[in-house]
Amino acid sequence: MKLYSQKDVDRKALKGARIAILGYGSQGRAHALNLKDSGFDVVVGVRRGGAGWKQARREGLAVAEPAEAVQGADLVAVLIPDPVQKEFYKVIRKGLKSGATLLFAHGFNIHFGQIKPASSLDVVLIAPKGPGDLVRRQYQEGRGVPCLLAVAQDATGKAHARALAYAHGIGGTRGGVIETTFAEETETDLFGEQAVLCGGATELVVKGFETLVEAGYQPEVAYYECLHELKLIVDLLHEGGLAKMHQFVSETAKYGDLTRGPRIINERVKNEMRKVLKEVRSGRFARQWIRENAEGRPNYQKLLAEDLDRQIERVGAGLRARMPWLHEKRRSAPASAPRKAAKSAKRKPLKRARRARHESATPVRHAA
Repeated sequence: MKLYSQKDVDRKALKGARIAILGYGSQGRAHALNLKDSGFDVVVGVRRGGAGWKQARREGLAVAEPAEAVQGADLVAVLIPDPVQKEFYKVIRKGLKSGATLLFAHGFNIHFGQIKPASSLDVVLIAPKGPGDLVRRQYQEGRGVPCLLAVAQDATGKAHARALAYAHGIGGTRGGVIETTFAEETETDLFGEQAVLCGGATELVVKGFETLVEAGYQPEVAYYECLHELKLIVDLLHEGGLAKMHQFVSETAKYGDLTRGPRIINERVKNEMRKVLKEVRSGRFARQWIRENAEGRPNYQKLLAEDLDRQIERVGAGLRARMPWLHEKRRSAPASAPRKAAKSAKRKPLKRARRARHESATPVRHAA
């Protein structure tokens, strides 16, 4: 593993560079503001008069139509959704000057050949391992979200140095920058989303909820047990891995985990994961998703509607309405509360743990 920090940055790599950030969504906004605060000359390329245009101007950034923003830019960061990047690139490609750096935050369109940049361009990837609001907040607090770095094309001999300087500008070198490839970043990202983070986790929650309801338990109780309390475990895993999770759940919960968990996520499930990974690596998933977008997303819309029409969603909406602090935390994004002594926190009952702040590292005991 190659891990880069602030001491590895060539401060001259982007000195005096004009950087165009295309898109002002979650990542675009964070990158643009962090780079501006790091002293870079930044222009945001967005649709004239749109929400992004107005917000970027309010926040003190220069704005321009995308085709205009890339004119003369030394680095162009494409931070718009994957499905529209191919057509969008056709609009901006003639404005990219020879020797410029084209940067992505996800490798999908480069790895699967949807965008084929001119050979005169550097093509790099800087992928923060966190959402844009976290990238921005951590930067403002003097910290940084770790990033992945990859180089697909080095026309100038400076692609790697420029990418690392960009990562430094958004705060990534404070958290560490790991070198990878476009293929590795893209394939692991897609697999993680499908098998674990989105597809796997949500289906596990839904199937657990349905199992309890079908057995005659109250849907509200099932919701709390299978969805609501998941955050407690995820926080522990996020903060300290399996070791911290085992440290702060009850002995009963731990024994159930060790003896029943492997029965649920078993070799059959792992074999399905291998199939999913094979579809990602072969490009089968990419071709399916590209075709789905080209046809207007009919199957996607149908599946999404069905997913949001589940009983767990209707039950959850009512229960969440009684927990207004969930929405307050999303808006305010509070900093972590001070950590309390582990000995004292171990004795906290689950009822109090449910009131813990969103980012608090306070350990909790999970109900057996």
